[in-house]
Amino acid sequence: MIKYFFLPFIYLSVGFSQTGREIAVMMDESPSPKDMSSQTTMILTNSKGKSRTNKMVSKTVDNSEKQITWFLEPKDDKGVAFLKIEHSDRDDEMRMWLPDFKKIRRISSKRKGDSFMASDLSYEDLSSRELDKHEYDRKADEVIDGKECYVIEVIPTAKAESSYLKHKSWINKSTLSVIKEESFDKRGELIKIKKFSHKKIKDYYVMSEIFVENVQKNHTTKLTFDKVEVDTGVKPSPVSYTHLTLPTILLV
Repeated sequence: MIKYFFLPFIYLSVGFSQTGREIAVMMDESPSPKDMSSQTTMILTNSKGKSRTNKMVSKTVDNSEKQITWFLEPKDDKGVAFLKIEHSDRDDEMRMWLPDFKKIRRISSKRKGDSFMASDLSYEDLSSRELDKHEYDRKADEVIDGKECYVIEVIPTAKAESSYLKHKSWINKSTLSVIKEESFDKRGELIKIKKFSHKKIKDYYVMSEIFVENVQKNHTTKLTFDKVEVDTGVKPSPVSYTHLTLPTILLV
């Protein structure tokens, strides 16, 4: 599964002759940290310029296949938790813990196009893309911000049950990290422009910032990742967190 969000990409070089799918496979096979933690600031800005800031902490294990995020701010979101477990043979599992209601809300596959915490990222945006559920068409290479990029059109098949018609991705040739992506709705109209920044930690190029613009709603989301740590030895916990009926992550 291709890891676009919250996940690192290690340095690799890819020959010019490779197809879009071959480049996607190389990205999919790139090593990633066994575990990772970060503090995240998410700023939402509406069409009138009014902003809302969220603070959260996240940890992942099992090469980022399991992730849990706790919201710390603002006050009305404090204690909300988001759990995601990726599967190669079935849909990813996503659940929200809502402390005010003492309730767990399961995010079904039919709702993966919904907004994540009022942001411009959907639950689908937070999931990895399974190779066999997408088609990859390589386009002419381009230069973005001085970086030579592969350009690939990613088309979800019916099996992906995607809320998007297609994506256009710009991939840094030297790091195999996505630095820009345009997403199109089912009508074929541009809906989101996503830009990604990375920094090198140990042997990985780790996401440091995501900026998403919903061009149809004139709304933006900016995520900044701080205090990122990788390969610290966090272990999965057999104990459920706040009554989540799934294996989860022990934050220590």
